[in-house]
Amino acid sequence: MDLDSLAQHCGEWLRGTGPDSDIVMSSRIRLARNLAEFPFPNRADTAAKSEIETLISERMKALSQRQKLNYIRVSDLNALDRQFLVERQLISRELSEGSGPRGVGISDEENISVMINEEDHVRMQVIHSGFALDDCWAEINRVDDLLEHEISFAFDDRLGYLTACPTNVGTGIRVSVMLHLPGLVLTKDIQKVFQALQKLRLAVRGLYGEGSQAMGDFYQISNQVTLGRSEEDLIKTIKEVIPSILKYERRARETLLLENREGLHDQIARAFGILSSAQTITTEETLHLLSSVRMGVNLGLIDELQIPAINELLILTQPAHLQKVRKKPLESAERNIARASLLRQRLTAREHETN
Repeated sequence: MDLDSLAQHCGEWLRGTGPDSDIVMSSRIRLARNLAEFPFPNRADTAAKSEIETLISERMKALSQRQKLNYIRVSDLNALDRQFLVERQLISRELSEGSGPRGVGISDEENISVMINEEDHVRMQVIHSGFALDDCWAEINRVDDLLEHEISFAFDDRLGYLTACPTNVGTGIRVSVMLHLPGLVLTKDIQKVFQALQKLRLAVRGLYGEGSQAMGDFYQISNQVTLGRSEEDLIKTIKEVIPSILKYERRARETLLLENREGLHDQIARAFGILSSAQTITTEETLHLLSSVRMGVNLGLIDELQIPAINELLILTQPAHLQKVRKKPLESAERNIARASLLRQRLTAREHETN
């Protein structure tokens, strides 16, 4: 898989379609698995990790007839390429920053990835655009079955799948939905939502999952515990909670329109104006302004753009992507200039297309 070519476009999960895609950026399900005959990665030496990587990557080839995965040895990549894959949600920060032999298998559509030697021996994920957890589960369950046919996973009849982190023991599943909630942020109701989710033992994280800060009003909602509950039960919990959040977000947007349509339109228009004309701009400011513009498109206040174009810009303006596009390392100030240039180019082109 050519990483340079990946930088020219974005994966299937950013296409901006699927149920409730005005608010739900993506749905994702991850499964954690470990080989029965090896220690967990945090207890494995380099030789053991090498053996694990070789074994699993070879077994992945057996999936090629049902699901082709392009294999990349993450341990052979430089820091920029590893960060590039993190930005595309194809690998975790843990895999990027880990040590020893490790890799990832990625589908052509970028909706499936199978990580080797992350926190667990295997971390597989399926990600789709919109509120599509059932589709994610059907696909990852199939991939899991195919791998389990080739590999003996560590499993206890009482506890379930054994994992490096106790919170993943059982099903080893992490169900998450990425939401765009600018209305609740503007009406200052977002903390009420967070408190309600905490009571349900659901976690709220930023754009890049565990340990990341929320920027641009994007939040990941996911389960925290897997032990003692089935995969279907955990998926059902998330599926029952998310519609309420969507209802509150839509109500917040309607309130903002009714109470101060001109003020909201002005904020969104200013955000679009800055993005279209800035000569230098940071990642954080870009995400904040694109968040306003994305809401404006969904509310019919901006006609020049479509959601897929904004979703692409959320990824293409990230630091590693900018450097991959420019084909050279860039210092922070240089990235800010390159980011502004990319935004002007893309947004001006879109504006001309609509005129």
